[in-house]
Amino acid sequence: MLFWTLTAALVALIALLFVLALVRRHAAEAPASAYDVQVYRDQLRDLDKDLARGVITKDEAERTRVEISRRMLEADRAVQTEQLSREAPKGATMAIILVLGAIMGASFYIYQRLGAAGYPDQPIKERFEIANELYDSRPSQDDAEKQAAAAQADQAQPDPQFLELMERLRKAVAERPDDPEGLALLARNEMSLGNYRAGWETKKHLVEVLGDKARAQDYADLGEYMVVAAGGLVTKEAEENFAKALEMDPADGLSRYYIGLMMAQNGRGDRAFRIWDALLRDGPAQAPWVPAITANIENLAWIAGETRYEMPAPGGRGPSAADMQAAAEMSPEDRQQMIRGMVEQLNDRLASEGGPAADWAKLISSLRMLGEEDRAQAIWGEAQSRFAEHPEDLEMIRSAAEGDVAPMAGGAPMRGPALTDEQMQSASDMTPEERQDMIANMVNGLVERLETEGGDASQWARAISSLATLGQTERAAEVYAKAQAALAGDEAALSVIAGAAQAAGVAN
Repeated sequence: MLFWTLTAALVALIALLFVLALVRRHAAEAPASAYDVQVYRDQLRDLDKDLARGVITKDEAERTRVEISRRMLEADRAVQTEQLSREAPKGATMAIILVLGAIMGASFYIYQRLGAAGYPDQPIKERFEIANELYDSRPSQDDAEKQAAAAQADQAQPDPQFLELMERLRKAVAERPDDPEGLALLARNEMSLGNYRAGWETKKHLVEVLGDKARAQDYADLGEYMVVAAGGLVTKEAEENFAKALEMDPADGLSRYYIGLMMAQNGRGDRAFRIWDALLRDGPAQAPWVPAITANIENLAWIAGETRYEMPAPGGRGPSAADMQAAAEMSPEDRQQMIRGMVEQLNDRLASEGGPAADWAKLISSLRMLGEEDRAQAIWGEAQSRFAEHPEDLEMIRSAAEGDVAPMAGGAPMRGPALTDEQMQSASDMTPEERQDMIANMVNGLVERLETEGGDASQWARAISSLATLGQTERAAEVYAKAQAALAGDEAALSVIAGAAQAAGVAN
């Protein structure tokens, strides 16, 4: 009540000042013509004195008196006119008063609907404390699932034949409870049926069966299943799985997305913005989390203090399909310069921001391909210290440094023909046209061998990305189609080449 009393008093005072400014006549301020009238009156008095002293004749005094009187009348009329002009028009005054009243009334109404009278100040320290309290007091997985089930709408009944197949699948998995393929299939189908609890529990059992062979993606999928079961809330149990996935693969996009979501849910929109902005820049543009990020990141940017934030293009850190198409129309010198510029951008980003092991391997392999062996070895030395505690990542980078493996555009390692030390030395002495021809011949040799003899997924993936980098996008699409036919039935292999095709812009 005290708040409203003080607010009403201040508004009334301000309104009164406005009204007084409109209706007062400025009595203290005399118009300029009033001074002229006073001067003429003084002149008349002086004229009588001059006549009495005999300074002027009676006729002269009369003529002068008439002239002064005429001027004084004109000055008096001017005074009356100026005073009338200083008065505000009554109609305009009333209109302005009404408008002011409407504005003040609307302000009270809007604040009563949207404001928070009596809400205390929240210094940044208190906001962090509130965020920590929200984080610590999150519902458990069980409680969150109960709340989600209570709010869940009725689902459509699935096809009876599908339910019959599910019963057979459950029975088969019960008979072979440690079969990874059966567990993975059952987990996916339980989730599709809306049996979220059964879905994530089956996925959890699959991770336990895999043991040390479980990948970061397995933990990330388990965390996502738990989030879906909890109605979209990232619980502590789900967070633990995302943390495990990121420990195994710091670049795992799914886990990074949900960790950012968790930050936003617990009052740390500033942290969510940093995580999602980096994830959006890393891409790929087709990632399933990109639409959710683009729909919310501008609000998070405002919370984080980024008032002039410009949303980047998803995956803007790497070459786009348009870049690759443009490369096909370049001369060998221009194409070589473009590739070198892309390599330098990657080098600058890793030096300032760091990045996943795949990017380090890509940089080292690219430098070796350009004949800059000394720089490649220097970066290999830096990578050894950065990834000393991640032997799998270090092995990927070591393969690129030793020339056995070159990273594809999507980040996964690919086996294929590598340059020997002699070829590297020879490449450094070549002209851009000769080096480009050498690279093209190596890629053509790899493609011809794959088309005639076949190969594994990493080799097909390298062929696709290499052709795209050379600007041969149509041929890259043809090789992708042949790879799909050659590796049909092998889901893991198809996933690898699909990633390379997406990065190369030929997935469609």
